Amino acid sequence: MTVNHKLGKLGEELAVKYLITNGYTILQRNYRHRKAEIDIIAQKDEILAIVEVKSRSGGFYESLENSISRKKRNLLIMAADEYVQQNDLDLEVRFDIVIILSEPSGYTIEHYADAFFHF
Repeated sequence: MTVNHKLGKLGEELAVKYLITNGYTILQRNYRHRKAEIDIIAQKDEILAIVEVKSRSGGFYESLENSISRKKRNLLIMAADEYVQQNDLDLEVRFDIVIILSEPSGYTIEHYADAFFHF
């Protein structure tokens, strides 16, 4: 397993713990539909959060709008739509990004709710 892969897996674990601590229920991890994968599907109240986790090592910073390509957004939207239909859900769908920054002093978690819109 590469260093980046390990950081990615750790980042997802930290994101799950963060979301649970902040009142979310984790419904699914690594949900796949066709070529798409949703890192985390979580629910808080009447909101279904489709969460993309980005793990970065210190010194590597990328703007939020550049962190997910248009193609990736379209795949996430398609997979989220399939999940909602498959589970007959009537919830508001929101697309979030959780960024895990690995620094010498530890990890920083940044949660961006409504990071992008699906229309």
